[in-house]
Amino acid sequence: MTHPTPNVEHAPEQRSPWSERGASDRRAMLTEILAQVSMEALQGDTLEAVLQRIVDCVARRLPVAIASIILLNDEGTHFVQEVWSGIELDLPGELPWPVTIGASGRCVRSGKAQLIADVEADADYVPGNCRVKSEYLVPIRHREYLHGVLNLESTSVDFFTPEVCAMFDAIALQIAGTVHLARVVRELELANRKLEQLSMSDGLTGIANRRSFDQRLAEEWQRHAQEGGWLALLLVDVDCFKALNDACGHVFGDECLRVLARLCAGIVRGTKAHVSRYGGEEFILLLPGCDLNEAQRLGIDLCRRIESLAIAHPASIVADHVTVSIGVSAARPDPKQPPESLIVVADRALYEAKAKGRNGVVAMPCA
Repeated sequence: MTHPTPNVEHAPEQRSPWSERGASDRRAMLTEILAQVSMEALQGDTLEAVLQRIVDCVARRLPVAIASIILLNDEGTHFVQEVWSGIELDLPGELPWPVTIGASGRCVRSGKAQLIADVEADADYVPGNCRVKSEYLVPIRHREYLHGVLNLESTSVDFFTPEVCAMFDAIALQIAGTVHLARVVRELELANRKLEQLSMSDGLTGIANRRSFDQRLAEEWQRHAQEGGWLALLLVDVDCFKALNDACGHVFGDECLRVLARLCAGIVRGTKAHVSRYGGEEFILLLPGCDLNEAQRLGIDLCRRIESLAIAHPASIVADHVTVSIGVSAARPDPKQPPESLIVVADRALYEAKAKGRNGVVAMPCA
């Protein structure tokens, strides 16, 4: 696979070429480049941008035909990402490619830097450009974890002196620290997202919890107040649930709640509805774009489906199986009114449904 030439403009080195510099001048330049790489490691919004700045710096300031950073997957079995700068270069194949291939793979397998003074004499070297004469590869390692390889290729056979290699060893350490920090940040972000998801989920049923509902209600109320349209709500309460727990035990009661939660979520799957566990044995369905009649029909359908499950309830005063009472409300949200007004009306409708004997649906419009 041939890379296109990177879209990076390299400012020409104003001082004499590397080959014409004295030893002290070379040492000073290497120190300067190392300091510059340290600065580049602090720039950029993303890890890829930081790594790109580093390889651009190396390719611009030193006589290397290619400077690349090749990162491994978490298992360390394949190269999965390359950031590079310099001339066109062929890789062993499309990424990802295994560490069993090439000198870069040998660097990973051995865990040691690889100096190839003559690429034509190295059995593992994969020809990438006929102008390349020598190569130096350094493991990018943070403590015991190997992140990838720093790969440098030169058109000169004598560029990679011990002094130059020592500088690239130091650069590899800086890159390792940068990659490690980026991965720590990524893991923290993933953990925070997972915690956020957990904080919005009900531990028993797996559907959204009260906190999630409150947030969604506020968002939908504001959106509907701006755009217009109906917003409806179903407040679902399991009839005689305490008696069910007393008669059949909490394990049975918990499983009953899980079954009902799945049914509530399933009946609105594919819509923008939000289903959550509102309280102990209460579920709440928020229905964007749904008017009172539509919401009432949905409530009746849900009530019938729960009856058809025929979950045994030996202590119910309503039936010999689990039933629910549902209060329905709907409104065209007004920004001057609190979104909780939708809940207040649904709660009033639920109370009336229970007063009428339970196992039924009552709908009330918001004033």
